[in-house]
Amino acid sequence: MPLFSRGSNKESKPMDIFSVITLLGGLAFFLYGMNVMSSGLEKLAGGKLEIVLKKMTSNKFKSLLLGMGITIAIQSSSALTVMLVGLVNSGIMELSQTIGVLMGSNVGTTLTAWILSLSGIEGDNPFLKMLKPESFSPIIALIGVIMIMTAKHNRTKDIGKIMVGFSVLMTGMTLMSGAVSPLADSPQFSHILTAFRNPIMGVLVGAVFTGVIQSSAASVGILQALSLTGQVTYGMAIPIIMGQNIGTCVTALLSSIGVNRSAKRVACVHICFNCIGTLVILPIFYGLYWLLDFAFVGSAIDPAGVALVHTIFNIVTTAMLLPFTKLLEKLAYTLVRDSKKEKEAKEKHAMLDERLLATPAVAIEVCHGVTMEMAELSKTTMKLAINMLFQYDKATEEQIEENENRIDKYEDKLNAYLVRISKHSLSSKDSRTVSKMLHCIGNFERIGDHAVNIMESAHELHEKGLHFSGDAAKELRTLCDALLETLNMAYQAFEKDDLAIAHQVEPLEEVIDTLNLELKNRHIKRLQNEECTVELGYIYQDLLTNIERISDHCSNIAGVLIEIDEQQNIHKYLFKLKENDETFQESYHQYLNHYYLELGQPTLDEVVDA
Repeated sequence: MPLFSRGSNKESKPMDIFSVITLLGGLAFFLYGMNVMSSGLEKLAGGKLEIVLKKMTSNKFKSLLLGMGITIAIQSSSALTVMLVGLVNSGIMELSQTIGVLMGSNVGTTLTAWILSLSGIEGDNPFLKMLKPESFSPIIALIGVIMIMTAKHNRTKDIGKIMVGFSVLMTGMTLMSGAVSPLADSPQFSHILTAFRNPIMGVLVGAVFTGVIQSSAASVGILQALSLTGQVTYGMAIPIIMGQNIGTCVTALLSSIGVNRSAKRVACVHICFNCIGTLVILPIFYGLYWLLDFAFVGSAIDPAGVALVHTIFNIVTTAMLLPFTKLLEKLAYTLVRDSKKEKEAKEKHAMLDERLLATPAVAIEVCHGVTMEMAELSKTTMKLAINMLFQYDKATEEQIEENENRIDKYEDKLNAYLVRISKHSLSSKDSRTVSKMLHCIGNFERIGDHAVNIMESAHELHEKGLHFSGDAAKELRTLCDALLETLNMAYQAFEKDDLAIAHQVEPLEEVIDTLNLELKNRHIKRLQNEECTVELGYIYQDLLTNIERISDHCSNIAGVLIEIDEQQNIHKYLFKLKENDETFQESYHQYLNHYYLELGQPTLDEVVDA
């Protein structure tokens, strides 16, 4: 008995409305199973996809392998293409970096066809029977359900969902195969298939059908199911498979609506790749067939044959076009010309592209990068504001105000985007990352506000021609140095997600509180000795208050990391830390000695008494 059957030997009932319902139900199972499996695989891959994409696209061969690997991992070339559109629209990747990845995704997606070809296996051998989906799918589904119901860790549950999704997918394939089996003996179906002897018609039908259901895997699966009737020949299947590769570009085309022109070029390259492959390979194939008269063209194709043709087409197209990636890039730039508004679009935070929400792990990585941009901007703004206290500059004042407006926009965009991400099903690690960003961006924004307050104090000093005394200026500079060290430490802890650095923030923040109190006492003495005016004193007091608030926000940033990653109440932690922790006391006194030496008060006993 052949390994792949070409229709049943048993009497089959004619295909009726119930067979159509079963076919549609099988398609629904297939698409849902593919969605569940792909989502689970994406979550399992975590937020490293975007990092890997950026790091491994230095040359086209690495990009090719990367595209194959990711598509095999997430079992969806469409998901990868949409992801690339989003990343290019965000300005994270360049068009040239995506071309090899797109080619690799076309090759990687052929694995799905090979898995689906298992549905056509026939034979009495127990080993062969176990390879049939109806034999192993229930076992995989049972294991997956047990993992989902009993697992304590989200990662294990995700693996369970992948297994259940795969089982549902294969069940859908079995249902579709069973629904179309009556067509094997249908003369009407044979008559309809004669239309597909025209290669152009085959390409069009494959492209349109795949474009409608937006899944090349489902389209190939249905063709494999039809091949089990024994009525579909290689000559019919080859153009349809080429058309299916063109039709799968519809997803990328739809995802490019409303994005910048760089992102539109990704979809353009994807379409050009498959169209050029079809326009070149189809005439060559039929030219050789006309000359050599291939015997297999009229033979019935089986599911493995569909998978083989699908694989050969994508590998040959990739091998043919890989040396011409630069030409493909130029073609995309020719078809989608530059616009003067591109720079403006980037300024509107296009980096938070909605298309990336389809892959939450990647969206989270992008958000982290954007949050770091916001953090760096707020830190830069704070440094500019501090410098304004000692050297006023009108241009710097305008820059601080512009930066603050940008920081506010960052906060609005990030808050809204992170809330949308949090509504998706996330891994526990990704959920913690989202929570940390949601807490920290508010602190970054408030630090920007305090930078404006400091700038306004500097402006007032300049406008009124006021100047701090030498002692007051020196004390303020020392306090600002301590603040900038705290700021750098807190931001570094957030960027690297480093708890060791986060634990160092609180001792230094406590030192700033102590310094602040000391400077207030010294200021009161100067007022009493009439060494300082009341008007200048108000500005000095405002500055000390703002600096103290900024250090509190630094403490909040570090505290969020500790609270979420170590799962402990931050208030109880801080109380125990300051009361009993020897490491905290050691760090605190080390920082305290350093900054009191700068103030010209080296005796620690005097500090403690104060």
